[in-house]
Amino acid sequence: MRDVQAAGGAQVKRKLLLLLGGLAFVIYVADLVTKTVVLRTLEGEPPNVVIPGVLQFRVIFNSGAAFSIGTGMTFVFTIIAAGVVVAIIRTARKLASLPWAITLGLLLGGALGNLTDRLLRWPSGFGRSTQLQGHVVDFIEVLPGNFPIIDYFPVFNIADSAIVCGGILAVILAWRGLQIDGTREIKK
Repeated sequence: MRDVQAAGGAQVKRKLLLLLGGLAFVIYVADLVTKTVVLRTLEGEPPNVVIPGVLQFRVIFNSGAAFSIGTGMTFVFTIIAAGVVVAIIRTARKLASLPWAITLGLLLGGALGNLTDRLLRWPSGFGRSTQLQGHVVDFIEVLPGNFPIIDYFPVFNIADSAIVCGGILAVILAWRGLQIDGTREIKK
């Protein structure tokens, strides 16, 4: 009986890992493709207004984090992104929860997308003296010049969106006490 449960548990774990990996792959590819298309069509061009006052595409190169915080610390963000990827892969060994598989897939795909930029985009790249200092390509701008509290909402990309969604899901799951291994923490 225990062997049947173990085999069933292994099959569920395999499916969850495939979901995590598949979601990460889809996000990673979508991020790379959209950045490539945007660079080929919009780099050096004025913003492409999709919905006036609501959505436009504008290419910027971000050497920092969200809101362009830490623009001189690109090397540090590269190391952090690599650490996040390693941590997600290590954590996935304990995975037995569908919501956490989705959360980790979002985080992994997003982290890999931006890490690729940090490793390969200008001014970084193989053979250059500025290793691990590439700038992330951002291009989605919502409420340009119309954001209520601050003058602008940050320009972002698909990877950033996945990271934010994954982060929000992680907070909700932790708040609800759902653990990565599928157990539920009992609050006292």
